[in-house]
Amino acid sequence: MHRELPDFDMPNDEQVHLAAETFRMLADPTRIRVLWALLQGESSVACLAELAQATPTSVSQHLAKLRLAGLVQGRREGTFVYYSAATHHVKDLLAQALYHADHLDQDARIGA
Repeated sequence: MHRELPDFDMPNDEQVHLAAETFRMLADPTRIRVLWALLQGESSVACLAELAQATPTSVSQHLAKLRLAGLVQGRREGTFVYYSAATHHVKDLLAQALYHADHLDQDARIGA
């Protein structure tokens, strides 16, 4: 039925796998806080830990996973590493997720 639609297009297996991996990486409140902070600008682990209300060790572990997933990147300056969001797509994705969450919350408050 759907395949008969003129503009019907399914993503390929690789796209589906990578999208699922991205959502899996975002399925943690600390990672969302860290990413949101990084969307405001480059930051160190210590600053991110404060903003995310987590320990530096925990934030470092989350950053390592986010970096492997291609969502953040690091820049070394001497003994410090400064992190930033990898691409503008990260901002779009996270902004949409938070926008959706805000609307779910609003719907719940009004009993929709």
